[in-house]
Amino acid sequence: MILASLVVPAAVAAWLLTAGRALTHRAANLLATVASVVTLAAVLTAVVARPTVDRAWVPSLGLRWQFAVDGVSAPLLLLTAALGVGVVLHTLDRPAAGGTPAAFHACLLLVEFGALATFFARDAVLFFVAFELVLVPMWVLISRFGDPHRPKARTDAAGRFVLYTAFGSTLMLVGILALVARAGTADLDVLAQGGGRGIPVHTQVVIAALLVAGLAVKVPIFPVHTWLPPAHTIAPTAGSVLLAAVLLKMGTYGLVRLPIATLPEGFARVAPVLAVLGAVGIIWGGLACLVERDLKRLVAYSSVAHMGFVAVGLASGTRTGLQAALFANIAHGVISALLFVVVGGLKERWGSADLATARAALREITPRLGFALIVGLAASLGLPGLAGFWGEFLGVYAAWSPGADRPAVVFRTVAVVAVLGAVLAAAYSLRVARTVWAGERTEPFIADSHDGEWDVAFVLVLVTVALGVAPGPLLAMTSGAVATIVGAGP
Repeated sequence: MILASLVVPAAVAAWLLTAGRALTHRAANLLATVASVVTLAAVLTAVVARPTVDRAWVPSLGLRWQFAVDGVSAPLLLLTAALGVGVVLHTLDRPAAGGTPAAFHACLLLVEFGALATFFARDAVLFFVAFELVLVPMWVLISRFGDPHRPKARTDAAGRFVLYTAFGSTLMLVGILALVARAGTADLDVLAQGGGRGIPVHTQVVIAALLVAGLAVKVPIFPVHTWLPPAHTIAPTAGSVLLAAVLLKMGTYGLVRLPIATLPEGFARVAPVLAVLGAVGIIWGGLACLVERDLKRLVAYSSVAHMGFVAVGLASGTRTGLQAALFANIAHGVISALLFVVVGGLKERWGSADLATARAALREITPRLGFALIVGLAASLGLPGLAGFWGEFLGVYAAWSPGADRPAVVFRTVAVVAVLGAVLAAAYSLRVARTVWAGERTEPFIADSHDGEWDVAFVLVLVTVALGVAPGPLLAMTSGAVATIVGAGP
């Protein structure tokens, strides 16, 4: 099932790029839909059965094809596979501009393939290769299939995406090679079991700093976040959904798998810096959202703030903090996907996403889009009963009560700042609701959500509510793996 979930999207994408270039949009979409549904079924089976793959890859270097599933990767695998189906269904009635339909759908499948391979990988070098595979199709989605009315902005956004992520990849690769060389193995499970034993603490700190710095670009964490808003603003809706809900999660997943699990002592020295930068990102993203005029760009800045909460949880050094970060990861993936589906649909109907332009109130003319937007905004501000609440609440709690090897004063200050950031989230969410949803205006008229767009948005609304009302199953899914990484502490 692991191999099927990787081979199916990769093989169909390869066929679309070579033999299927003359396909119509409908035909390419149908083929991609079948491939994504089969992939989702394979991933579901793999998550339940927990199989493993372990084959020699480069025997002379000790590298292997190692794939497996555990409590950390299982939710991310399900999220990726489910959104793989969602973005393909969403594009059924939305032909992409700027290239062939086959190339567009192939890029969607390749992003899904690379993300699944990243979450399955149990070899550090294999993890890096899979991680980098995602960047090429995402660059194509931004540069070739982005906003057709802004070619210069599309080129700039794609260039920033490549330069920033390539810089982060370089740092991450140096850190991985240093870790593998010092530990004598690339097996992530063996590295986690060793916990950095045999590696001097000062060396652990250097390697952990390299890994954190490289992955911080991918998350992204302030101040290396500036590539994200332009990429989201220009990318097609499907690209924005995958970028926010999948690519950013690969960065936080890498933080868990590499420095946190394999170099706990070294990461403990770096963690306060990560927590402080995460807290600054929460405030920075919130302030940017208060003044941002472009709605897609505003949602992108909100992602910077929410990823700050994830960083704080990861840095806390506690079991609660790590579970909070993993829960917030999934919650943000669902919420951001919902918001980008809605905001992308609004941009298509309006012709732009400028909040300064007078629009008809969504509650008056498009109740479905308005309802989905309000749920997404409420979840984004952390309203209890919705998905965004648990990760942020538990993350702040973990920062207030950090691990014994973390500076309590620093982390309690971070917790206070994070709470202020939650207040900013309420402020900018209400600003958007007042500007876009409320009011009595009925002109200019736009069509409400329907067909594949509404089906995807409605499912995301249901998941957002389900995670908020019943967080237990997701927390239970990650608890065993978290206890292995952090220990049996609080």
